[in-house]
Amino acid sequence: MSGIQQREDKVGQGWAAHTTTLDVTHGVILYLEDVTVSFDGFKALNKLTLSIDVGELRCIIGPNGAGKTTLMDVITGKTRADSGTAFFGQTIDLQELSEYQIAHAGIGRKFQKPTVFHNHSVFDNLELALKTDKGLWRSLFARLSASQQARIDEILSLINLSDHAKTLAGLLSHGQKQWLEIGMLLIQEPKLLLLDEPVAGMTDQEIERTAELFKALAGKHSLIVVEHDMNFISTIARKVTVLHEGSVLAEGNMEQIKNDPRVIEVYLG
Repeated sequence: MSGIQQREDKVGQGWAAHTTTLDVTHGVILYLEDVTVSFDGFKALNKLTLSIDVGELRCIIGPNGAGKTTLMDVITGKTRADSGTAFFGQTIDLQELSEYQIAHAGIGRKFQKPTVFHNHSVFDNLELALKTDKGLWRSLFARLSASQQARIDEILSLINLSDHAKTLAGLLSHGQKQWLEIGMLLIQEPKLLLLDEPVAGMTDQEIERTAELFKALAGKHSLIVVEHDMNFISTIARKVTVLHEGSVLAEGNMEQIKNDPRVIEVYLG
């Protein structure tokens, strides 16, 4: 029996239900060790080792093909590693869980292109995200509790869309749609957020507001931000990881990364 079949059998038997309580007593929320992923002989990840602390805002950069998307796919269960380990906290083995179970455990992912319900208001989008276990129409017409209403209002304020609560999502600017989708993730209270090129296509003002948002989220959530906009990275970065050919090439603060001759050669140069 293959490793994947064994994992599926364990999940089917309810085995994974005992592994979804997040334990971060050691201060690390994500730990990957020697993770390798191959596609038709090409190593998208090559013995990659990475750890993210609780409340950390980590920026990940690197040239196209460096392995950034595959890394996020492994963390969210979309792709299974050929070898290596991936743990969420001390006890949750991400290799043993489905995409849904990983999301339920507390990992949220935002793709580059915003995905919102264009024909529903900003408020309704957040309400739908709040009630992901219910059908669309039931969610729309169910009565909100006072705490749920307060939570939506809190998120609206955080993502700078309080004045657009009744606006159809399809009428928002690109940047506002990005914020709305981030809000839809936040309302589900994830512990770790993966954000893929979040400021692509934004105006300068929207980029500045997004930087403020991410810095406000750090500490309350752990964030992994994959981005090519180096000015934006410089604004928010506390620690930067550079990927190259599926492995970690360098790590450090922005000044260290900018002056690393290896990074200059393969990416910044």
